[in-house]
Amino acid sequence: MIKVFGYPNTRSLRITWLLEELGLDYDYQLVDLAKAEHHSDWYRAINPNGKVPAINDGDLVMFESAAIASYLADKYGDNRMIPEVGTLERGLYEQWNRYAVCELEQPLWTIAKSKFALPKEHRVAQIQPTSVWEFQQALKVLSQGLGDNDYLVGNRFTVADILVAQTLQWGVVFKQTIEQPNLQAYRERMLARPAVARAMQREADALANQQQTES
Repeated sequence: MIKVFGYPNTRSLRITWLLEELGLDYDYQLVDLAKAEHHSDWYRAINPNGKVPAINDGDLVMFESAAIASYLADKYGDNRMIPEVGTLERGLYEQWNRYAVCELEQPLWTIAKSKFALPKEHRVAQIQPTSVWEFQQALKVLSQGLGDNDYLVGNRFTVADILVAQTLQWGVVFKQTIEQPNLQAYRERMLARPAVARAMQREADALANQQQTES
């Protein structure tokens, strides 16, 4: 069975959301960030970066959420969540996957690092206005690419939509403005999918169960 290492309200939602969309059974292993378990020896042996998510699927141990999602969709999705290799749609899929993590997410992660993720001596508060500006520039390109379409790639929901929608939600949590009406509607539409609620509940239950066990 696939094991997902994660924590609520992080990139691990990308993986639990996908698994719920695919209807796959999986084991969710909480990595308690509040207790710095992501820096523990046992978890560093799984993901030396000390971040979530990571997965274990048979003999494969893997980190990096976008790569994990494409792997799972290719292996278990029967092309439901990912276009076939060599097609025009696959090219667009790869484009938006990389855009999500390289352009859209990057300034948000910079904001996080400058506020809390990095040790205090390495935080640079002055970078935050630049990061806010970068995020807004990325939104403009994304809005243009989405246009009046329901999804980013063709006429169907793919992993690219999971990555982008989760990142847009991250922006909202970070109190970043999303002015484009098509992106506002897109985010709300994607997050209203039933699989999102199931994935979020699965992660929240894992944290609640651990807290109850320790109380």
